[in-house]
Amino acid sequence: MTAFLTKTFGGLSRQYYLRQLFFGFLIAAGIFWLQTVGRPATPGLLVWLLVNTLLYPYARFVWEGCFRFVFGDNIFFMPALILMVLKLATMMICWMMAILIAPVGLGWLYWHHSRKAPAE
Repeated sequence: MTAFLTKTFGGLSRQYYLRQLFFGFLIAAGIFWLQTVGRPATPGLLVWLLVNTLLYPYARFVWEGCFRFVFGDNIFFMPALILMVLKLATMMICWMMAILIAPVGLGWLYWHHSRKAPAE
C-alpha cells in the first residue's frame, strides 16, 4: 500500500506539488469567501473545497501534459492580459473538475513510476 501511495500521490516533484497546492488554496479561499458571505459554511462545502484543493495539482498535471502533447514546444506571443485570463480560466476549470481529472493523472503517475527500474 505504501508503494502505491508513493507512486501516485508522491509522484509529483515537491516544488511542483507545493506550487500548484498554493494556487489551489487561493482558488478554494476565494470560493469559500464567496459562499460564506452572510451565512455559515456547510460541512459539504468544506469537504468539497478540501478534496478539490488536494487533487488540484494532479488535475493541473494532466492539463499541462495534454497541452504539451497538443502544442509541443511552440511559443505563442499574445498580450499578457489575454494570457492571464486564459491561465486563470484553465486553473479554475482544473480546480472545479479536479475530482474527475485527477484520477487520470494519478493513474499515469502510478504507471510511470511502476515501469521505472527499482533503485539499487
